[in-house]
Amino acid sequence: QEWENSFVTWDPRDFCNISHLVLPMETYWSPHILILETVNRQNSNFDYVTVLHNGSFISTQPFQVTLTCSLMILKFPFDTQTCNVSVASFLHPAVTELVMKTKRTQAALMKDSQSYFLTDGEWKFTNLSIIEYIEQLDKGDFSVVTYVVSMERRPTLYILNLILPTCALYLLDMAVLFGPSSLEEKISFQIAIILGSSMLAVILNNILPTSSNKPPIIGTH
Repeated sequence: QEWENSFVTWDPRDFCNISHLVLPMETYWSPHILILETVNRQNSNFDYVTVLHNGSFISTQPFQVTLTCSLMILKFPFDTQTCNVSVASFLHPAVTELVMKTKRTQAALMKDSQSYFLTDGEWKFTNLSIIEYIEQLDKGDFSVVTYVVSMERRPTLYILNLILPTCALYLLDMAVLFGPSSLEEKISFQIAIILGSSMLAVILNNILPTSSNKPPIIGTH
């Protein structure tokens, strides 16, 4: 976070060429910022701010946050999910007190996010976009900055462990149904296939997220 305070300025030549100071956050006013989609947040102990001689304040506080995100898994495991990270401050109206802006460009943030994102997990980071707007509430208009994060699921593991075994079971079911075997052999084999399909359905139910309005196509067939 960066902001300016015109009441906190000095000439470095008058103070042994000191151009900046590091002070506790409670020393001066700082904007109260929150993330709208947060569920759990682990704050850092770095509660300090850098004050420059021209009145600029720079605050860097790393923390870990857990967010809520609505998933659409209809095309699982070939789905792409989009999650929002909305940063706002509902203590300071946008028109008279506080307007939030992003300092870096979308391309620069995209490059940094790609370097920070883990590349060996289930998800592949694809895009990051920024939306700046004014939220209108009963008590005033407030500035909001929303980061839209897009991630694509890596489907290779699900294809090998789920889709291919499921297709093999159905093909085997059709082969046995129209084969020359006797009725008793068909019935016993059909029961085995039903049990196998039931086990796959249980596995699918355990690995799929439940926060979706529509179930995946693979789970409905």
